[in-house]
Amino acid sequence: MVTGSGKWLAVHPVKGFRLGTAMAGIRQHGRRDLVVMTWEAGSSVAGVFTRNRFCAAPVLLARERLPCSPRYFLVNTGNANAGTGEPGLLAAKQTCAELARLSGVRESQVLPFSTGVIGEPLPANKLCAAMPEALADLKEDNWFCAGQGIMTTDTWPKGSTRQFNHAGVTYTVSGISKGAGMIKPDMATMLAYIATDAAVESSFLQQVLAEIADQSFNRITVDGDTSTNDSFMLVSTGQAGNAAVSAKDSQLAEKLIATIREVAVELAMAIVRDGEGASKFVAVRVEGAETCQDALAVAYTIAHSPLVKTALFASDPNWGRILAAVGRAPVAVMAIERVSIWLNKLAIVEHGQPSASYSEDAGQQVMNQSEIMIRISLGVGVATEEVWTTDLSHEYIKINAGYRS
Repeated sequence: MVTGSGKWLAVHPVKGFRLGTAMAGIRQHGRRDLVVMTWEAGSSVAGVFTRNRFCAAPVLLARERLPCSPRYFLVNTGNANAGTGEPGLLAAKQTCAELARLSGVRESQVLPFSTGVIGEPLPANKLCAAMPEALADLKEDNWFCAGQGIMTTDTWPKGSTRQFNHAGVTYTVSGISKGAGMIKPDMATMLAYIATDAAVESSFLQQVLAEIADQSFNRITVDGDTSTNDSFMLVSTGQAGNAAVSAKDSQLAEKLIATIREVAVELAMAIVRDGEGASKFVAVRVEGAETCQDALAVAYTIAHSPLVKTALFASDPNWGRILAAVGRAPVAVMAIERVSIWLNKLAIVEHGQPSASYSEDAGQQVMNQSEIMIRISLGVGVATEEVWTTDLSHEYIKINAGYRS
């Protein structure tokens, strides 16, 4: 896994799941930018994808082919193959056909994924030429190199791993993700791949993935933009030898779902911690809302506010910006006299008024920290939701102003 500082720690191999990388020279020479992943026949595969209507060509293909017993993921960075029309779709099909030819599977069993610059033609020939190198590199303990191979503006590879024991059997869940900007997922993240050696029935795996995506990657935002290429995939190889899990009716199912959720949340949080130009990790927790939708509406209004985010970057305890964001959130029910707000444990607003215990010095001490919790109680219900975000820095503007140069 990766710590908050970006230091990679060992990620456990998953039996029956292999990863290989190659240098295709898609945008930069001398870096891994092509990743191939494969798994044993009979594995279950689930996925969720962006709802952006300008979704990339690989998303169209991967979504269409998901029910076709996939055997390979083909991932490239440096080029999103989005906004490329029919030529982009043909290029994606060309790369899948070549990997299928080299590996001896049906073309429909190869799912493509791309990330990088939007609107540029995919250099399919470069990807095809590098595929033998990636296939020769396939191995179960290749998570670190694969994590590097899917990066774009990320400053470090993101991985997470967990193991648990049930009935004398050790089960493994491992994964990688990428993303640092264009992050406000809608049913997915920039790119994330998780594998487990537990056996899980296919339709149930899809159900589990959708629920976990909502509790992890759908709770992060860096800049409020949903990518054209968002994809979150989960593979169950079944190599642990258990009877396939098909419902939430067993202790094994409970342990497995909880473990996959932990890995997904850690990968999602890693994306926020590596947000473009970010200097702060910020949790926004809304309690006492009438509905979960209202709680999320308030949380995202705060998390997306440029004024709140720049105050966070400046470590400025200008809490009026938070108050204003709460007040303009698109919710049906809000009783101002019941609203309370805290920075970590420091009360700044109580029952709609400035807290008598608040001081500027105390606010400054909280804002100087690199990890901050903004907590809001609306006092009109029992629903609670939490999202994770970053500050907005000069570096964010610099990175995105020079992204194509």
